[in-house]
Amino acid sequence: MTTAPVQDRRIHKSKAALKEALIHLLQQKEFRMISITDIVQEADLNRGTFYKHYQYKEELLEDISRDVLADLIHSYREPYEGSDTFEIGKMGASGIKIFDHVQRHAYFYTLSIRSSALAAFREQMILVLKKLSLQDLGDSPRRPEQLDRGLLAGYHAYAILGMIMEWVNDGFRHSPAYMAEQLAQIVQLDTTDVIIRPHIAELRG
Repeated sequence: MTTAPVQDRRIHKSKAALKEALIHLLQQKEFRMISITDIVQEADLNRGTFYKHYQYKEELLEDISRDVLADLIHSYREPYEGSDTFEIGKMGASGIKIFDHVQRHAYFYTLSIRSSALAAFREQMILVLKKLSLQDLGDSPRRPEQLDRGLLAGYHAYAILGMIMEWVNDGFRHSPAYMAEQLAQIVQLDTTDVIIRPHIAELRG
């Protein structure tokens, strides 16, 4: 009788192979031109294995996106996770992990910028970054009361996405450490007294 841990490992291995196969295929042709047969052949699996996990190829793409976004959230929060308070203006470049995250998923981020099939991922990324800003960042005593926090969160989200897009379009010419140093300097320009809230809210879709 097959034990649950063995089944879990098999499921994880099969899904990982399907995800890697789709990402590889997306580097060769548009998503609309990729069939489930293409995916299972690339993954060296059969169609029955695909349908055990996904009904459509779109579900597989969404699953990949969820994995990347989950790692994005972890990387964003890593510098202050577990801290009671954290002053953003005092965060050094070594504490910024978001560019290490992008490098881990370099192929996917490159595709997200160049493929229309991943336009939804870019929108989801903006929403996640805005929620992180709204939920995790406390108010600054220097911030004017009339300043719209939602607009400020959008500004931060699009600024980070803009840096990522520049980095991708530049062929990842700079190292993650260089990008982190640049972002740290930008952050220190106007957020020297922004405090992280001690309790991190759960992101919900």
